[in-house]
Order: sequence, then structure tokens, then C-alpha cells
Amino acid sequence: MNETTAAQSLRGFLDMVRTRFPEEYLQIHERVDARLVSTAMVLELDRAGRSPVVMFDKLGDSGMACVTNIAANRKLLGACLGVGASELPTVFRERSQHPIPCELVERGEWDDIVLEGDAVDLTKLPIPHQFTVDAAPYITAGQVTARDPVTGIDTTGFHRLMLTGKNRLGISLHSRRRMYEYHRRAEQRGQSLPAAITIGVHPLHYMGSMTYAYGADVRKYEIIGALFGQPYRLAKCGVGDLEAPAGAEMVIEGEILANVHEPEGPFGEFTGYASYRSTQNVFVAHRIRMRRDAFFHSITAGMSKDHILISCVTREGEILNALRRNLPNVTAVHVPHSTCGAFLAVVAMKKTAAGEPQMAVMAALGTELYTKYVIVVDDDVDIFDLNDVFWAIATRVQAEKDIFFIPGVKGAVIDPSSDPQSFTVTKMGIDATRPSGREFAERLVVPDEARDRARAILSAAGITL
Repeated sequence: MNETTAAQSLRGFLDMVRTRFPEEYLQIHERVDARLVSTAMVLELDRAGRSPVVMFDKLGDSGMACVTNIAANRKLLGACLGVGASELPTVFRERSQHPIPCELVERGEWDDIVLEGDAVDLTKLPIPHQFTVDAAPYITAGQVTARDPVTGIDTTGFHRLMLTGKNRLGISLHSRRRMYEYHRRAEQRGQSLPAAITIGVHPLHYMGSMTYAYGADVRKYEIIGALFGQPYRLAKCGVGDLEAPAGAEMVIEGEILANVHEPEGPFGEFTGYASYRSTQNVFVAHRIRMRRDAFFHSITAGMSKDHILISCVTREGEILNALRRNLPNVTAVHVPHSTCGAFLAVVAMKKTAAGEPQMAVMAALGTELYTKYVIVVDDDVDIFDLNDVFWAIATRVQAEKDIFFIPGVKGAVIDPSSDPQSFTVTKMGIDATRPSGREFAERLVVPDEARDRARAILSAAGITL
């Protein structure tokens, strides 16, 4: 494999983890039931505060290995960008604004084996059945790519894919973004939408695919290249003049049918609830291409960090980018995993005038439709520590003037609290900054040197913090 292709592949990421962070790599050699057990294992690791990559040598009866939890660890994601965990949102924001044209190579690593016709059998893949409520096993790490029938620009992104037959998947386009629009435009022409599902990509592909604030003439693959800092290597696959990452494990080629809808769901979504809301579209697979030694990649669903953390990072970067345009005194943004990686954003700023927190709230809500609540705090508050954020709310907020509501705003389709017909919600902003123009109580602070000394004494006494 070409050195650049290897570095941009999921295999390259796994090699980096095994070499530099062996404590963050967990290999399970025994056979694991593909129904519920793999999901339960990752969720138990989450509860214990552990986020290793998990490789199942034998998941279910397929005979194919399956990797999961590749995107659950800020330290590992930071390492992919060559930065520390705290710098992730800022570096993502900066790099994603400078797309790099892609490099087309002659052949993808996934072109070793080609299955067509009756040989196409998706049921032979180790697709986990993740929650009891799920209607069927779901491909959760499938990156769907298609081209706009009008402009020819392609996109790539995650869409849940329910196994309904050997060559048939239920697909929901409920984010109502580019893929939904491309399919709508194809339907207007009476055509199905050629599409390919790529499985087994690098976490930076995962991260770049979550970008949404970019120009209509920009390819997501170019943003992914910007994250790598070099052209993303692609290869032609066999449907719709589409291209797929050259280093991927497998590509499923087919089409999203026009004017065909079949039941899809329920599915255990990132909200922590079963989601019955779906566009109920249908993907039919015509061909599977894969490496000779391919392994499967699955994202653990529900509220696992594997499912949510990259959404946190990309939303942090996108909101930070929007706020900095008019409020350069904004210092950081955090979207907590515990609020589904979507519905709450915490903004830190060096406030210079009254009204700035309200501006920050409105800009944040206008940037990301999934965000329902924005809390603005002073920069002395650790926004990655919700205890500190709640302390700021408890001590700096006067509800009648610092909390405001915006009713009837478009929200996430799969937000269970949204209106079931219009999918609108009431959004809320909280100004938890100190009041301007007057003295305010002084915060208690323990100097860093005293904390360091205290930790050293406790460590010597056998207490690990």
C-alpha cells in the first residue's frame, strides 16, 4: 500500500494507536455475540471512564473481525491532528476552512475482491444488533457518498442503514442536509440516486464528514484532506462516477431508490431514546468491493462516546468559527457528550460589554439547528467541567433577565421533545457571566503551586487523583 494511502486509512490509525498508545487498544480474541453484547461492552467501558479502541477478532458467526470505539477518545483524536485534546476544536476549525483538492489514484485497496449479483450478501457481514429496540442489525459506520444531480459535487456522511435483506438496506436521510437534497433532485428527474457506502475509514474522515458549514462548490473530501494536511487519496468505484477513499476496507455500490419508501427503525439514537422518525428510504446494493483481508467497522450506537464525541468536536469548531467572526473575545466552546453531543453548547468569553453573551447565544443557535440551549460564561469558568458551569449558573444568573426563550425554532427531527409535525422547539439562552459595570464577588482560587504540592503529598500517601 502507498505510504500516504496507509497513513490516511483506518489501518494507519490503528497502527498509530498500537504503537503510541497501547493502553488505548483492546483486542478481544474470544467469540462475541453480535447481538447486544458488543454494545454492552463499549457502554460499560464508557461508564468506567475508559475509551479504548476495541477490536473483536470474532464478532458473531461471520468469520470477519470488527473494530469499534475508534472515535471515543479526545486524546486519540487529538493525536490524529498532531495536537493535544484541548486544542481539538480550534485546530479542526482552522484546518477545515482551507480545503485541499483530492488526489485520484488508479486503484483502491478495496478492489481485491468484487462480489456481484447473487454473491452480494450483506447478511454475511458482522453487523451488530445493538439494542433490543432496534428493528434489525444496523450498519452504523457506513459513509454514504453521492453526487448532486445538478452540480455534480459529491458529499459523504453517515446515515443509519438497517439490514432488511441480502442486498437491501433501509436508509434515513432525516438530517435534511445535502444527501436529502441530492436524492430529492434525482427524484424530481424520475431517477434513483447512485450511491456508495464506504466502510472502514480513518477518524479524520469521520470528523471531516461531520462538517456542515462550507460552500456549495466544496467537496467534503477536500475538507477531509485539509484535516490530514495533504490531498485525500480517492479511487473510482463502479457506480455513478463516484469516488471512495483509496485506503478503505470495503465499498458497497448501489442506489437510493426514487419514490420507494419502506419501514425503517426504530433505532437506538444518540439522544438515548429509540427513534421511530425516519425518511424511510431504500438503498439497494449491486456490488461489494473489499480488501482480501478486510475487517468490518461499526460505531457503537446510542449515547456511546464512539457515536457522539466527534459530533461534539465538530460542533465546537463550527460554533467557535461562527462566533469568532463578530466576537473575537470568545475563547472556547464546549458541547458536552452528556447532552447528546448536540443539544447544549457552553461558550466562554472575556466579556467587554453588556449584550455580548446574548449575541453569542443567537449566533450559536443560528449556526447549528440541533443546538437548543446555549450557556455563556466568563473565561474563569472551566467549560469542560459541568460542575464549574453549574456553579456559574447558580451564582451569576438572575433568571428574570439572564434567561431568555426563542419559541418555534427548527430543531432536530429525532429530538423526541420537538413538535411531531413541524419538528420545532423552544430554544433557550442563559447569560451566566458576571454583570457589567459594577463590582462583583471575588472568586476563591487556590494557586497552581499549592495544588501541585498538595497532589504530590497525596500521591506519596498512595492516593491517585
